Amino acid sequence: MLDLKFIRDNPGLVKDAIRVKHINLDLDELLKIDRELLDVRQRVETVQAERNANARAVPKVSKEEKPELIEKGKALGEEIKALEPALRAHEDALRQLMLRVPNLPLPGVPEGVDDSGNVELRREGELPSFSFTPLDHVALLDRHGWADAERVARVSGSRSYLLKGEAALLEQAILTFALTYLADRGFTPLSTTALVRPETLVATGHFPGGEDQVYKIEGEDLMLAGTAEVPVNSLYAGEILAEGDLPVTLAALSAAFRSEAGSAGRDVRGLIRVHEFRKVEQYVICRADQAEALKWFGTLLANAEGILRALELPYRVVQNCTGDMGAGKALMYDIEAWVPSEQLYRETHSCSYLGDWQARRTGLRYRGEDGKPQFAHTLNNTGIAVPRILVPFLENHQQEDGRIRIPAALQGFLGGKAFIG
Repeated sequence: MLDLKFIRDNPGLVKDAIRVKHINLDLDELLKIDRELLDVRQRVETVQAERNANARAVPKVSKEEKPELIEKGKALGEEIKALEPALRAHEDALRQLMLRVPNLPLPGVPEGVDDSGNVELRREGELPSFSFTPLDHVALLDRHGWADAERVARVSGSRSYLLKGEAALLEQAILTFALTYLADRGFTPLSTTALVRPETLVATGHFPGGEDQVYKIEGEDLMLAGTAEVPVNSLYAGEILAEGDLPVTLAALSAAFRSEAGSAGRDVRGLIRVHEFRKVEQYVICRADQAEALKWFGTLLANAEGILRALELPYRVVQNCTGDMGAGKALMYDIEAWVPSEQLYRETHSCSYLGDWQARRTGLRYRGEDGKPQFAHTLNNTGIAVPRILVPFLENHQQEDGRIRIPAALQGFLGGKAFIG
């Protein structure tokens, strides 16, 4: 969330962020409730001060005067009690509206409604040229007996997946390679849970607004997170870190679950959009310094690109427009890998900078050189996500005889094999 004082002082800037991010929020209503809350609080404080003064006066007055002051104290107490419901109602209403206030996009972020407004920045790698008719990833999996969509659907329903044999080993090899790659670059590897409390999803900014994307555990105050960003962001919730503890740089491996509500009919074939997957997430907590944070943004992006280059996959980098970057992002880039069967690039990584918007929701602070606590800045980016990355991997590295070429960087994680299949 944004600082309330900033909102009060800069309503025009905030309204513009609401407009370009297409957020359903009436800022004038928020500011009205804020003013009313200030009035109620001021009245409570005034009556409380009067009650305290009255209580201090009781022992000092004559016996005859005491009953009147005691009655006055009771009346003041009743007035405070009567004001409390309005105070709580205004506090709750203001908090709910504050949670919907978007972060301001950085200058230069392109304005747009959805991903059609994203801007391509550059393309990397050479697109494959086949001397044969290439297969798509589903056909490749079927050819080698590496999947069993029919049986797993009977177990888990649609948009579930099952990999067998060398495909299962390939999936694990890619995850291990990505985790090792990031560890070699100073990121602390984590293996973490996908089970989270609802407040962690509020802390990251997934709630309110994304409730229909999350699986809930019936009878428990727990949900299944769609990314390790959710549990990792709350590891330090409510704490005040020392400035010397920053930056915190993590590479977190977890299962991930997304209901994909509203995506009926989209990308239902194969491994592109499944309900359960595994993901290595990069996550950074740094000082409240935008220049430093943007350097980390570049580092996260470079790490993701380095992984794709090591996997020898052609890709492009796009800058997300205001309508496709989410409420909390100040800056966001997507990386999209080339899928030969579709002759298009598909998103495999998202790199995001959130300023202190997320840290304010989480209560994530550090103590600076002046001794005063301040909110940190947070960033995140995909390290790798499987099985989605297998779509471009299998298709780009297929050979005429049906085998799949394994890039040199990955061979050590597959027993030294140069080919599978």
